[in-house]
Amino acid sequence: MDSKQHWEQIYTTKASDNVSWFQEHAGQSLELIHNTGLGKRAAIIDVGGGASRLVDELTEEGYSDLTVLDLSSAALDVAKQRLGRHAESISWMVGDITNVELPANRFDIWHDRAVFHFLTDPVDRQAYVEQVMRTVRPDGHVIIATFAEDGPEKCSGLPVMRYKSETLHATFGDSFRLVHHQKEAHNTPFGTVQQFVYCYCRKINS
Repeated sequence: MDSKQHWEQIYTTKASDNVSWFQEHAGQSLELIHNTGLGKRAAIIDVGGGASRLVDELTEEGYSDLTVLDLSSAALDVAKQRLGRHAESISWMVGDITNVELPANRFDIWHDRAVFHFLTDPVDRQAYVEQVMRTVRPDGHVIIATFAEDGPEKCSGLPVMRYKSETLHATFGDSFRLVHHQKEAHNTPFGTVQQFVYCYCRKINS
């Protein structure tokens, strides 16, 4: 089973609030987005946003230029149905972030919670970084959340990479300046705790 089939199966067989990564409120992500200081017209992409409720909260706050990308069309359908008519104002994209075609210099904020740590192949990680370099505007904001060094070794039956803030930042290289990092103890719907690390970087204007 390839990655797309895997995630389509997850979102067609499980409720979106019955997966380990579910958040009722994306507080950490929202705080970091607010901390960018950008207005409500900022162009934001949520990579691997799927059925996440971050897009609901951004819409409620008045952000008007939102893109949600996910490998699973079923995950996106969950979010569209939940948002109802508000879904019409959002750009929905199905694709693999390592090879999907995205417009150059399009986004002010790149947000990813729990996609990057699934990229265990260095080639895929490099392709991801190149996507960020190409599609985020100069001085743009990059928010990445992965499992921390003491987080799970697997998620949804798949192996993952675990990071410290400095190793996560180093993966992106000197083209990005680390602004802030912090850990989060995520409480899953199953009563367990997963350790995440968030890194907020600025793309250096070169």
